[in-house]
Amino acid sequence: MDVSTQENPFTVSALTGRIKSLIEGSFARIFVEGEISGWRPAASGHVYFTLKDASAQIPCVMFRGSFERCKARASLKDGAKVLLYADATVYAPRGQYQLNVLAARLTGEGDLMQRYLELKARLESEGLFDAARKRPLPFLPRRIGLVTSPSGAVVHDMCRVLMRRFPALEIRIFPAVVQGDAAPPTIVAGLRHFGECADWRADLVIVARGGGSFEDLFCFNDESVVRAVAACPVPVVSAVGHETDFTLCDFAADVRAGTPSMAAELAVPVLADLRRKLDAATSSLAATLRGKYEWHAQRIDGLADSLTASLRGRSEWCAQRLSGLAALLVPALTRFEANLRRRVDVLGAKLSPATLRHRESELRRRVEVLDAKLALLSPFSVLDRGYSLTTDASGRVVRSASDARPGDEITTRLKDGSLVSKVLAAR
Repeated sequence: MDVSTQENPFTVSALTGRIKSLIEGSFARIFVEGEISGWRPAASGHVYFTLKDASAQIPCVMFRGSFERCKARASLKDGAKVLLYADATVYAPRGQYQLNVLAARLTGEGDLMQRYLELKARLESEGLFDAARKRPLPFLPRRIGLVTSPSGAVVHDMCRVLMRRFPALEIRIFPAVVQGDAAPPTIVAGLRHFGECADWRADLVIVARGGGSFEDLFCFNDESVVRAVAACPVPVVSAVGHETDFTLCDFAADVRAGTPSMAAELAVPVLADLRRKLDAATSSLAATLRGKYEWHAQRIDGLADSLTASLRGRSEWCAQRLSGLAALLVPALTRFEANLRRRVDVLGAKLSPATLRHRESELRRRVEVLDAKLALLSPFSVLDRGYSLTTDASGRVVRSASDARPGDEITTRLKDGSLVSKVLAAR
């Protein structure tokens, strides 16, 4: 065995080669049991994943030929417990040891996957994932809250996409831990902050994190996080991992986005596109209104012409009708005038001067008779025969001695005058 000294050190390639020969010579055709994580098929047909247990993990590759021969290939996925038949090798370009998997057999679900499925079934039975609970995203949100790590490419990518599409946005970031046991409390706190903040009310909240293994994303399967997403009063977009990654947070959110960048594209429209659509709609509306105006103007002109012709015809008919009535009225008025003249002539003959004098004499005689009757009935006519008429101060006739009292002033009317007396006594 070669010895490495300060004067004769190993090269990286030499050391890697020595380690490769040791590992491949000692661990060929071995059985290894564990849980699959980070399952990633490649376009070449090879499959890459990690085999792990509670304390360690090993990178694995299953080349296309071995994968196509594997009877359990349809069941191989994240969380699956498997027994692998493999060679331990070293991938020299990375200085990384790995398992070259020749065959695989399914032995059960992993612990994390089992917890995932049990919690999913329980929350689903509560109706937490029902489609009826989903809210539509606001068409033009002005304030967007991001619950994510403040460092890394995710937050920068989302902010860049959001501001490029709709520059007039207000964006606030709640710094959250997005991996490990410390993550759930910070994610829940971010959701509550944007849901309850009074001075800056978010229109939309995006919970985001980049890609990772099933274990890396497992904090988004925490029950407290899932319930906080479902209870948030603001619509929530879940953008955790890649297209193939599904967390319980995705099911509870109002909308799931395949990636954080896709979430930013779903959140807001492109302002320039909106302006183009608005300009097109304005032009279309103006053209429609112009066409409507011209149509109505032509319609009004047609109605005006029709009305004018109708009025002209009506006027001519009325004129003809009046002419006909006038032709009938003139002879009728002439006949009426002739009849009146004849009646006046008849009445005039009856009112001749002799008739009037005779009528006057009759009226005089009637007046004289009535005057004689009136004189006979008048109380003053008896005065000429020596009688008198006595009245008190108010002009009432004194008929009895009891009508006057001592001291009263009375007037006695005689034939040729009146006497005024004062009563001394009544007898």
